[in-house]
Amino acid sequence: MNPTFVLAMIQMQVIPGDKRGNLARACRWLREARHQGATVAVLPEAFTTGWTHPSAQESADAIPGGEAFVALRQAARELDLYVCAGLVERHCKRIYNSAVLISPTGRLLIHHRKINELEIAHDVYALGDRLQVADTPLGRFGLMICADGFAPGLAISRCLGMMGAQIILSPCAWAVSADHDQQREPYGKLWRESYAPVAREFGLWIAGVSNVGPLTAGPWAGRRCIGCSLLLNTEGEVVLQGPYGEEAESLLLAPIKMTPRPRPWFDPTASQPEKRRL
Repeated sequence: MNPTFVLAMIQMQVIPGDKRGNLARACRWLREARHQGATVAVLPEAFTTGWTHPSAQESADAIPGGEAFVALRQAARELDLYVCAGLVERHCKRIYNSAVLISPTGRLLIHHRKINELEIAHDVYALGDRLQVADTPLGRFGLMICADGFAPGLAISRCLGMMGAQIILSPCAWAVSADHDQQREPYGKLWRESYAPVAREFGLWIAGVSNVGPLTAGPWAGRRCIGCSLLLNTEGEVVLQGPYGEEAESLLLAPIKMTPRPRPWFDPTASQPEKRRL
């Protein structure tokens, strides 16, 4: 039997530096997602503070145990919902751009720290050093964060594929310059070109979920997060894309049918076989 579930991609507005307000907003969206039939919900990257916002120094907290994680765990339990979210984590005097996947029972299934962080954010966030997948009754999940998806050689998403992920969830914060012209340069090409080869190669789904709203501080101050959240199927086809815009807050719902992988694990002889001969 191939499980089918409804995925909620929560393209929420993030108010820079407003941790409590953003948490409350996220929990409202989680309730609405469950009300509309979602089983799995994904929130954006660093949604508590906004990406690279200086308030991370004061607002970052522990995973698990911190205020943000506890609020999301409670929501997951109350709503009987899988919750994936991008958080700002404090651990051993370091701050990480992190993400979690929480089960409907409140169990922490995956705790990921962003690996391929943009260089301009290295003064804010320490880098992660490992990947995880999690088996659930719905299938095997993988987790990455934003620029992890275009690491050199698409190495991070491909590693998750090699680890057997049937779907990769990716909290994101997709931003453009203040003068970006969507009509002339439609946003999303980078992500389609990064996601599609991996989705096809491994027969898996990929969901990238971005926030909307301004970046008011940090290295990208003045840019705008514009949504355009993206879902690709196992053929590498775009099946859903969120609206574009600084105010394009949206709840995007899509049915996901988890199908068996073409092979249980990646077969290295299926690509570049000449390099595998003995």
